[in-house]
Amino acid sequence: MDGEHAEMVRLLWGPHPRPARGPRPTLDLPRIARAGIEIADAEGLADVSMQRVAERLGVTKMALYRYVPGKAQLVALMVEAAIGPCPAPAPGHPPGGWREQLEEWARQLLALFLQHSWVLAATVGPRVQGPGELSWLERAVSALDGTGLTGAERMDAAVLLVGHVRGITQQAHAAGGPTGNPEAQLGAILDDLIQSHGDSYPALTAAFASAVDSDGRDQAWEFGLQRILDGLSALIDRRAASRRP
Repeated sequence: MDGEHAEMVRLLWGPHPRPARGPRPTLDLPRIARAGIEIADAEGLADVSMQRVAERLGVTKMALYRYVPGKAQLVALMVEAAIGPCPAPAPGHPPGGWREQLEEWARQLLALFLQHSWVLAATVGPRVQGPGELSWLERAVSALDGTGLTGAERMDAAVLLVGHVRGITQQAHAAGGPTGNPEAQLGAILDDLIQSHGDSYPALTAAFASAVDSDGRDQAWEFGLQRILDGLSALIDRRAASRRP
């Protein structure tokens, strides 16, 4: 592990020893992360900088560098704080089967990404993940224990669900945030085009008319989530059948 990765691991996983002597620290990592999150939530990840965070905390940028070496580490701390540990099942409510667990997990992840849409840009590519973020992957993989899927397949299933969550979050963000309706906006654009060129696209015209008649009931989020779970169910059933004598 190189020095940069080792420093990232230390920041995300600890330990974070306090100096035994000298002045009492004026900052801590959770407070720094919260300041960055507030900027990112309001203005976007591009507007987060060491200078902006230092100003928000009322310290100099050099004082901030005593705690966080640079922006990459700052963003990693922000991601970990924003995502946090995966919520545990409510007391007295059994988690249910694998499908119920993954469905609830995906809905919780969607809510989190909609609240902090900048996390999409901050979680691309190979990187060190913190304990809270890894707890989400742990929950999804463990939900598929006993299904007959291999470890690699269980991880791939989690990645597939995350991909769906990310895609829907990106569409909602492009449509104006969590309250935006990308399907409605796309429908308005398609309506004009189909009115003028529908004869050239008969299948699309029929599908669009059906979507309008359904009054938006076939939402991309719900449709995609259920089809992914249906596919996993079919694979699990095949594995079970292959094990029968």
